[in-house]
Formats: sequence, structure tokens, C-alpha cells
Amino acid sequence: MKYKKRYDNNHKVLNKGEYQRKDGSYNYRWTDSFGKRHAIYAKDLESLRYKEDKLNIQKLEGIKTPPSGLTVEGLYETWITLKRGIRTSTRSGYIQTFDSLIRPAIGKKLVITIKRSDIRAFYIWLIEERGIKVSTVENAHTVLHQVFQYAVDDDILRKNPCERVLREIKLSYNDLKRAKKEALTLKQEINFLKYLHDTERYQRWYPTFFIMANTGMRVGELTGLRWKDIDLEAETINVNHTLVYYDHKDEKGCYFSVHTPKTDNGNRLIVMTQAVKEAFLKEKEYQELTGILSRDVIDGYKGFIFINSSGHVQHQDTLNAAIHRIVNSYNLKILDEDEENTGDLIPHFSCHILRHTFATRMIESGAALKYVQYTMGHSEIQTTMDFYVSVSEEFQRSESKTYENYIQAALDPNSPKREPSNVKITKLA
Repeated sequence: MKYKKRYDNNHKVLNKGEYQRKDGSYNYRWTDSFGKRHAIYAKDLESLRYKEDKLNIQKLEGIKTPPSGLTVEGLYETWITLKRGIRTSTRSGYIQTFDSLIRPAIGKKLVITIKRSDIRAFYIWLIEERGIKVSTVENAHTVLHQVFQYAVDDDILRKNPCERVLREIKLSYNDLKRAKKEALTLKQEINFLKYLHDTERYQRWYPTFFIMANTGMRVGELTGLRWKDIDLEAETINVNHTLVYYDHKDEKGCYFSVHTPKTDNGNRLIVMTQAVKEAFLKEKEYQELTGILSRDVIDGYKGFIFINSSGHVQHQDTLNAAIHRIVNSYNLKILDEDEENTGDLIPHFSCHILRHTFATRMIESGAALKYVQYTMGHSEIQTTMDFYVSVSEEFQRSESKTYENYIQAALDPNSPKREPSNVKITKLA
């Protein structure tokens, strides 16, 4: 059908899709690839055509103007309707995944507003808030990636916001599972503590985990520690009890109790380093500034040091969950800076791994075995060495150089010595 020329009030020819309104203003109307109508408006024809030119530039770039009201679920419905070549069971799985995980969370969001950071935040929310396994998040990713790829292929979006997000999530949450009771390497430990120290969001946790990593105390020993148990002048920590949370099989169920150490070796006096002392002072200063006071009285014990914002003693599960969040945050930061830099990522670990890490660092530093055994609170040195000390690569290299120097000196007393690796913890506080 041939286009019939139309004119405005000034007798200027209007292009196809251009109209002059009764009030003298102008609009341009068109229909997108989804069959949805759109319009733009301007006070004069020159301004209208300027807007049209911007639309044409987008089309020249290969991008169709996306439907302004197109939502994620709207795009999904089109995609699933047109999807062919899959089994009925696969289609059912796609539908169930979208309806149960994706639609309730981001189904109403506009397609044009979705960024890569939104997809990553969505996956993190599924894992941390809803407790969804990474393998299930992978199912959601399979659906979302195809839905957004359809938008890219149909020139609705320039890029797929799901691109590379799953890889980062799997690296941070799943692919870095730590072998049982394996200590952190020196590099991993320093990176973790430095991230705590330098990141405002997590600085509140710094004293807790720094002291745990540099004293080797058990979780219950640390959470049960009272201000009266430490002597900042003498720089000592008196470990004489442990805080335990368990089901007491009574009307109260699960709650905290104070237990004495299992053996006499559990009662010990730990000499704190200067950095540990400063961490205690940092915790004390924070509580004084915020006005947080210890509220619990457990079996007659009170005045606990490590408390939450409500003044209650910390639970081991809370501490482990905090480590999990911190490690994920650190890993995602590293991947944001360089997605190929997987060597600086930190594997997931628990509070107890910090105890193993401390024992390993002590041995690496050359501390006497008897001192390590005493500080750890073990009855037998064999327990310390067999279960709590990991032979790190740094330690192997250092010991190898020590051995090499010994043999070389025997063969040639005038030969130069190779310097061993420096494996001591860097002071952060």
C-alpha cells in the first residue's frame, strides 16, 4: 500500500509514523517486533525528528527499541512458547524452575533495567537467603541465560547480563571446598585478615577472627572469654573454661552452658602478641563507643568479651556464617578486578580451621614443639602434629632450603647460603 502524504499546520510533509496533535505538538508512533505499539512526543517537528534520529542510530547499531514495559516474565513467556527441540520433561523443568525461583524474585522487573550485577545479586540471594544449593542455582541460570540470549538474538538487548556470572558464583561458593581440617596458606590467611581490616562493612568482625587466628583458641574458649580472663598489662589470656551450646534435654531445650576443659592441659595461660592486644583494645573501644554491654549470665559467668549487637554471646554458627559471607565477598571482589585471577581466591573454611592455621603458622615460624603443644592445650604433642599442623608449600620450601644449606655447607664451607622463605605473619593491626 502506497504511503499517502500528510501535512502539518505549517504545510510541512510528515514522514510515515509522524502525526500532529490537536494542541499543535507532534508524536511518532511505531510497532516493535513483539507487536506492541510505542510513541514519542515533542513540542515541535524538529525536536521530534531529533528523537527519531536517536532511535534510528540504535537500529543502525543493531538494537531494536525494546518494549518499555517488557518484564522478565513477559520475555520468558515468549521464549518458552517459541522454544522447540526439547523434551517434554526438559520443558517442564524449565517451567518449574522459572515459576519457583525466578518469577517470584525478578519476574516483574523490566528487561531493559537488568544488569549483570542484578543477576549476580539474585544468585547470591538464592544461596544465602533462601538456602538454595549452587547446583539448583545452576538450573535457574540455564533458564535465565537462554531467556536473555533470546533477547540478544532478537536485537532487544546488546549483551546477555547472565554472561560469566555463574562461573564467578561457582568459584566463590562451590569450587573452592576445603579439604577437612586443612590450614589456610599464609597468603590466604593474610588476604582474609587484611580484607577484614580494610573493609568497612566487615571491620566489626576483625578483632574476633584476628584473635582466633593468632591464639589458636577453640571457638567455645574464645566466645566464653570474659574481660576478667585477660590481663592487658601482663599481655596474657587465662583459658579456664569453654562455652558450649547444646540440647540439655529439659524444658528449655538448647541453650549455653559453661564447661571446664576436658583435660588439665586445657587450662593454660596464653601470652598474647602485641597485635592481639591491640585487637582486644579495638573490641573494647568499639563496645564503649556503641554502648553495647554483655547481658548474659551463664552458670554464674558474666562480662563476656565477644558479644553481638544485642549484648548476647556469639554462637559458633553465627561466626561460621560470617566467615562464609566474608569469603564470598572477598572472592567476588577479586573476580571483579580480574576474572582470571583464581589464584588469589580463598577457599571456604570454618572457625576451627583458624585453630589449625595457627598451629601450622607456629611450626612454620620455628616455635618449639612443646610450646606449640601447650598453647594449643593438647595433652600429647602427637595430637598437635598429626591433626592440627598442615605442611604448607611455603613451609616445605623453607625447610628444603634449610636442608640444602646444611648439605652445601658440608660439601663446600665457602658456598653462599640461600635465604629461607619468610613465613611469619604480617602485623595488620
